[in-house]
Amino acid sequence: MGATVKAPLSGQEVAKHNSRESCWIIVHGNVYDVTEFLDGGSKIILKYAGKDATAEYDPIHPPNAITDNLPPEKHLGPVDLGTVQKVEVKITDEEKARLERFKSRPPLSEILNLHDFEAIARRVMPEKAWAYYSSAADDEITLRENHAAYHRIWFRPRILRDVTHVDFSTSILGHRTSMPIYITATALGKLGHPDGELNLTRAAAKHNIIQMIPTLASCAFDEIVDNAQPGQVQFLQLYVNKDRAITKRLVQHAELRGIKGLFITVDAPQLGRREKDMRMKFEAEDPAEVSKNDKQGEVDRSQGAARAISSFIDPGLQWSDLKWFKSITKMPLILKGVQCWEDALEAYDQGMAGVVLSNHGGRQLDFAKSGVEILIEVVEKLGEKRGLSFPNEKFQLFVDGGVRRATDVLKAVALGATAVGIGRPFLYAFSSYGQEGVDAALTILHDEFEMNMRLIGARTIKEVVRGMVDASNIHTHTVAVPEDSLYRLNYEIMQSAQLRESKSKL
Repeated sequence: MGATVKAPLSGQEVAKHNSRESCWIIVHGNVYDVTEFLDGGSKIILKYAGKDATAEYDPIHPPNAITDNLPPEKHLGPVDLGTVQKVEVKITDEEKARLERFKSRPPLSEILNLHDFEAIARRVMPEKAWAYYSSAADDEITLRENHAAYHRIWFRPRILRDVTHVDFSTSILGHRTSMPIYITATALGKLGHPDGELNLTRAAAKHNIIQMIPTLASCAFDEIVDNAQPGQVQFLQLYVNKDRAITKRLVQHAELRGIKGLFITVDAPQLGRREKDMRMKFEAEDPAEVSKNDKQGEVDRSQGAARAISSFIDPGLQWSDLKWFKSITKMPLILKGVQCWEDALEAYDQGMAGVVLSNHGGRQLDFAKSGVEILIEVVEKLGEKRGLSFPNEKFQLFVDGGVRRATDVLKAVALGATAVGIGRPFLYAFSSYGQEGVDAALTILHDEFEMNMRLIGARTIKEVVRGMVDASNIHTHTVAVPEDSLYRLNYEIMQSAQLRESKSKL
């Protein structure tokens, strides 16, 4: 006998389950019992209780998140969509104004640098998406320091070299790339554009750049891999699940699909407080159902998109777990989020293929040092302790955070990095212009590399060496540098708590 096929539930039946005691939602035509997710209060879930939540769910969850994380008995089966109450989408005056601004974008020919994408994105993105992408931890000091650190490094160009032909291609973990950069993992691509991370996959293929796929992508992992071109190299960024069986499944599936490197995030045992993102939750009205049940102020108003998607991450991850990772995959293992030379040395001693010197784009611990400053101490100390020189094929150093120009990348390469990860600028590019925006951003970087390689007197990446930079001020955090007006103009000053607008009783 075959398995019994469930008759579709009716919208009327689903609509009855719209409270904390019993909360059902519809996602992609299927009904799920999500009551157990309501501990501590969740405005967004209760807002869609008994209704179709697909539109709200899609931008901030991978398509398989709900099926993977809910036990099978909570999958209640399909719904007759013809009977489902439609969630009325009201276009506010603010949204109408945003759509008008979107129509007023300048042509791509007028976008001259990566700062320009950010300036346009800030004006045309939905407010929630901008808050999530641009936000960082606490006072956002590290966010700004990541960029400012590059301004304390100056070039020492070489002259009278034949730079008619310059070649800035290189290898990352043995795989060729047209530039010493990769697209680093950034979550929730669909917040900025309906195609989400696929914009990055397609542009990376065109420019022969490596894309790192995020665990928390809006697109499904297999969808991203399926959209890659034959032979296109992709890496996977991994948040380690408390349930190691889930992590093992993901890692081994990624290896089976041809992923060439596993970047294990080690700087996020708990997600940082990203207040721009968190403050977005203060604006919405409470649904009646929430107000009715919010007896002790249980409604959690402080989450933001980041917290909403990250509760599965294991804070218990430790050095001894690396042996287990080696046992489940043959992919090279890289620790992403190393922030001091002692941990880089331990990673080397434990047989990792490399480390990413990174503070998570300034989104975790405020007053963490910039990746490029950590790079200098790592190169010095691993040379002193283990006799290593960099760049090093067997133990590769990567840096991310704050990069906006090819000159930033060349400074990191001169200081010993194999390559540099770039994240937010590509999000801003596709949020403003779709895949064509990412394509244009990579073209801009290509042109900047060509020009700056000539100007520093380097014909190949191997000629971009330590002697070409002066980093003597890198550790002096109070040193005066010329103001970076483009970056400052795009930086949105953090807001303090605000009085609610009072309504006149007259």
